[in-house]
Amino acid sequence: MSIKGKTAVITGASRGIGKVIAQTLAALGANIVANYIGPPEEVKATVEACEALGVKCVAVEGDVTKFEDCEKLFERAKAEFETVDILVNNAGITRDMLIAKMTPEDFDAVINVNLKGTFNCTKLAGRIMQRQRAGRIISISSVIGLMGNIGQANYAASKAGIIGLTKTAAKEFGRRGITVNAIAPGFIETDMTAVLSDEVKASMMSAIPLAKLGSPQDVANTVAFLASEEAAYITGQVICVDGGMAM
Repeated sequence: MSIKGKTAVITGASRGIGKVIAQTLAALGANIVANYIGPPEEVKATVEACEALGVKCVAVEGDVTKFEDCEKLFERAKAEFETVDILVNNAGITRDMLIAKMTPEDFDAVINVNLKGTFNCTKLAGRIMQRQRAGRIISISSVIGLMGNIGQANYAASKAGIIGLTKTAAKEFGRRGITVNAIAPGFIETDMTAVLSDEVKASMMSAIPLAKLGSPQDVANTVAFLASEEAAYITGQVICVDGGMAM
């Protein structure tokens, strides 16, 4: 897929799905700006893995809920690479609890990272890409944003909001050659699912026609396609990477 020489900004790139997305785009020749928050040791592994593939990768610490941090992220990307061709809104958190017990603080925390963070980065990337008259914005939503789930009102609301934001941005930015799409993963093998009991995993898989969990690479491969020239006529879409779960 044709993204060689492009610049990709990826939020939440220090581990999990974000790290695999960074490595996958790097393997296709894209330079990487890896946003992270937390211990620098984790993002160092992302940088080393990407640079081992022959591209340049810079790590930029920043909280996506803070607009000024996001401004610094894109300023650094422009300073290093002159362009921002691809944005992957991947940063996200969960604070699961039944609505009756969920605190306003837990609701706000998830909305702020997952949805406001996506808005902040989409706005700033869009500003750059509109001047370039080209770009790809890809946001990681979830099948939970399409289906809802017990104990995840905050997460479901944030991921459903990403879908609405994606469709609106696609309409606003399309005339400038920018595509905006969302990916809705199902149950993916990550740190969050690793702690689940075998009984819970079995229950989850019973709802998946392919009868298995997905991998971060499944999500990253879809990101790579949407970032490429081969996906130039796809915008405003939500692609489920879920083994058929949300049919």
